[in-house]
Amino acid sequence: MALAALLLPTALCVAADPATITFSLDFPDSSPEHYSITVQSDGHAHYESSGKISADSDARDNYQTDFTFTDSTRARIFELAAQAHYFSGKVDSGNKKLAFTGAKKLVYKDGQRSSSADYNFPQQPSVQQLTTLFQSVAATMEFGRRLTYFHRYQKLALDDELKRMEDQAKRSELAELQAVSPVLQEIYEDNSVINVDRARALRIMEMKAPPLGK
Repeated sequence: MALAALLLPTALCVAADPATITFSLDFPDSSPEHYSITVQSDGHAHYESSGKISADSDARDNYQTDFTFTDSTRARIFELAAQAHYFSGKVDSGNKKLAFTGAKKLVYKDGQRSSSADYNFPQQPSVQQLTTLFQSVAATMEFGRRLTYFHRYQKLALDDELKRMEDQAKRSELAELQAVSPVLQEIYEDNSVINVDRARALRIMEMKAPPLGK
């Protein structure tokens, strides 16, 4: 009984540990050169990246931030991971004729399993969808990274950046826009930013996410 009492807190801690999925991409000479997204089964997430601020800039930046996935996206991510058998089988298509689009890696961890897969182009539809989803989230986070930098150091660059962000959001190329709401809110509330950019930041914040594909 005493031993069971001692072991119970440990067992509860293990059971309480959230499952995590990490997607990372490394692509030298691109912007960014590296990024990773880690999402827990409770929706909490961490994003980090490194590389040039933009393709036409020599300024470099290491960026990281925490955010929370919407419930629908979090559920979809873990549903797709289950369909992909938690990345324990063959993931890469093996087609050497396909162009290199970055070294990608998916990692799944929970209290019972730990598995990962490295790939260029996935053969499984579930991993294809998961890759597209994570890349769309990363695109959003990179807008957040650049907007944070430009708002602090180069406000004249905000105009083109916000235009591009709004256009991509309208084309459903971005996901989880709420993750970068803090910097958009800061831009909107900054009287030193031109009104057209403040208005565009507000429009982006008010955009509704498109439904996730099944």
